[in-house]
Amino acid sequence: MTYGGDDGRRRMPPRPPQPPARPRQQQRAQMMPLPGRGQSPYDARTRPMGARGEAPPPPPGPPRQDPPEYGGQQPRPRRRRRWSVGKILLTLLIVFVLFVGAVWAYLEFSINRVDAIGDYAGRPAAASGTNWLIVGSDSREGLTAEDEERLATGDKGEAGGQRTDTMMIAHLPDNSTKPTLLSLPRDSQVKIPGHGTSKINAAFALGGPKLLVQTVEQATGLRMDHYAEIGFGGFAKIVDAIGGVDMCIDKDMNDPMTGIDIKAGCQQLDGRSALGFVRMRHAEATPRSDLDRVANQRKFIGALVSQVASPGTLLNPFDFFPLLGSAPDALTMDTGDHVHNLAGLAIAMRGISSDGVTTTTMPITDGSAQHWDKKKSARLFDALKNDTEVPKDIVLN
Repeated sequence: MTYGGDDGRRRMPPRPPQPPARPRQQQRAQMMPLPGRGQSPYDARTRPMGARGEAPPPPPGPPRQDPPEYGGQQPRPRRRRRWSVGKILLTLLIVFVLFVGAVWAYLEFSINRVDAIGDYAGRPAAASGTNWLIVGSDSREGLTAEDEERLATGDKGEAGGQRTDTMMIAHLPDNSTKPTLLSLPRDSQVKIPGHGTSKINAAFALGGPKLLVQTVEQATGLRMDHYAEIGFGGFAKIVDAIGGVDMCIDKDMNDPMTGIDIKAGCQQLDGRSALGFVRMRHAEATPRSDLDRVANQRKFIGALVSQVASPGTLLNPFDFFPLLGSAPDALTMDTGDHVHNLAGLAIAMRGISSDGVTTTTMPITDGSAQHWDKKKSARLFDALKNDTEVPKDIVLN
């Protein structure tokens, strides 16, 4: 807007009065912080380089740990391990196998050994099946005077040295024929190599197990493959270890020679009574003397083996471990024998009590049991050599 003045010129309207301007102050210079001297005033006003709109970094904290990658996938959460029925059974099987292996090794290295079987000129050739010579010796080794009195073993001086009351041949066939347990009467007259003719049990006293094996082989024509021997004390300890053996006695048995008295009836025989039962031959219940004794021996062996191999004994620690502890000291085998051979014998002999084993005594000519019937003996030995059934007309019980 303009207006005219007195002189006719156009003039601008006067400006309103302005407040006086303040003097300009200079901005103080800001120093950049030195490393390690703290934060800079610009920290709160600056942002990291990058695209616009990015959020400021989070405050410092513990380093982030990224989960490991497996093929580009996140790992599944670890599940709690559960024992299935299959794993439990497998574990039990492994424990059982290890236990059986430990027992096997213990017996293998603990059982007594003796050099009983050896080669010699004229030894019978091997035939069908497997033959064991089982010997029950009257050895009192390891027995105290109290033990001898308790077991009624008799006078050691009258025994005339180490002899054997029990000699048996156990034949295990290679086919389905029944096994055979053959008793050799101890008074049988045979030729003893280097000693002429004498009772067969004298061979044990004259030359020990090795001469006895050779004598039996020469007399029977059967080749012995294995040897097992058990003494008085060991026999009684095994019976006591399993808590006794169940037997049914037909008649009262009272032996005046040993003082053993066993009543008729089904009962449990302890070690002392069992030893008296298998040795007794002077009682009224044993009119055939040695023939009755060997028959009782086979009967008792069948009951003993069946009870030892039963689940009630093997699964009962109060029977099994005492048996395991007494067996190595009680038993003696040939140096070439092993535990698996003994196990095979025990399995075969379990059939004695169930008529699964043919039990017999050597065919003899009279009640003295000193002389063998040659014709019947030859038929018996042929049956064993060829794994055929023993003819029933020569079976003597």
